[in-house]
Amino acid sequence: MKNKKFMWIIGIFSFAAAACAALTAFLIIKDKQKKDDEELMEYLDNSIE
Repeated sequence: MKNKKFMWIIGIFSFAAAACAALTAFLIIKDKQKKDDEELMEYLDNSIE
C-alpha cells in the first residue's frame, strides 16, 4: 500500500515537471518567432527606403 502511494507521488511530480518543460519550450519558441518577425519587418521597412 505504501509503495502504491509513493508511485502516485512520483507520477504527479513527473507530470508537473513535463508540463513545466512543455510550457517553457512553447514560450521560448513563441518569443523567438516574435523576434524573427520584428527583424523581418525592420528589414523590409529599411529595404523599401
